[in-house]
Amino acid sequence: MRSIKIGTRNSPLALWQAREVARNLQNKNCKTDITPILSSGDKNLTQPLYTLGITGIFTKDLDIALLNKEVDIAVHSLKDIPTELPENISIIAVLKRDYPEDVLVRKTDSATVEMKDLKIATSSLRRRAFWLREFPDTQFSDIRGNVQTRLKKLEENDFDATMFSLAAIERMGLNIDYEFLPIMISAPAQGVVAVCARTDDAEMREMFADINHRNTQICIEIERNFLNTLEGGCTAPIGALAEIKDQNEVRFVGRICSLDGKNCIETDEIFQWNDTDNFGKILAEKILNNGGKALMTEIKNRL
Repeated sequence: MRSIKIGTRNSPLALWQAREVARNLQNKNCKTDITPILSSGDKNLTQPLYTLGITGIFTKDLDIALLNKEVDIAVHSLKDIPTELPENISIIAVLKRDYPEDVLVRKTDSATVEMKDLKIATSSLRRRAFWLREFPDTQFSDIRGNVQTRLKKLEENDFDATMFSLAAIERMGLNIDYEFLPIMISAPAQGVVAVCARTDDAEMREMFADINHRNTQICIEIERNFLNTLEGGCTAPIGALAEIKDQNEVRFVGRICSLDGKNCIETDEIFQWNDTDNFGKILAEKILNNGGKALMTEIKNRL
């Protein structure tokens, strides 16, 4: 049997994700070969992502490798994948979502500083806007890099705390203190590992049919359709989280905020899911018709 070539970014977290996909394949008696590829987003760690003006900055180099048949599949954090995929690339599977939440990590010297007084390091427009909604006088610094790099920068620089996805901390097995942030709504598809393949590769699609986690797929499709309808791309301050509570009952929480956090529109709904309605689109259109259209225009004009 040939070995399945798995493309991945070369950060510790990305390699963990690739190994998790490899483990699922090995459980089916498949051989695997992990191929790390340096992404454009990892080459430039000085500029915030929203200033680079590139969609799919963490995925496009892997897309090229996939289309050139240098790898059979590409493994990503799903929140990094644009809602509009390149021609002949499809998401063929998602693993079960583990930790969708954002958490706050403080530097040692800032353990007792009140939340409103913290100097925060983040390059995420979503995290900035949602934080400013609660603490409008916060000072921010940009920070880029993998989890380990950002933790090092946190201790060495003049800010008090930064934010991570909980998935990154737990998957890395990092023994650090963190605080949950009820003021945050996760990025669409946060905490989900996705597998992409060439659309015309029927063998890979069949290989992953029973690895794909159906309930996670339902939730992330709602979230990504919500994002796509709002036309937010990966940089606008948009949060979305769908959870299946019981049978086909879904709770969806979504939010869009102005960059300064002063103007926020959100929705919190429970509904019965079916495979006919595009719930993400329906929920997004409610927000667009409730002032969201003007808010999206304002955000795009300011970026």
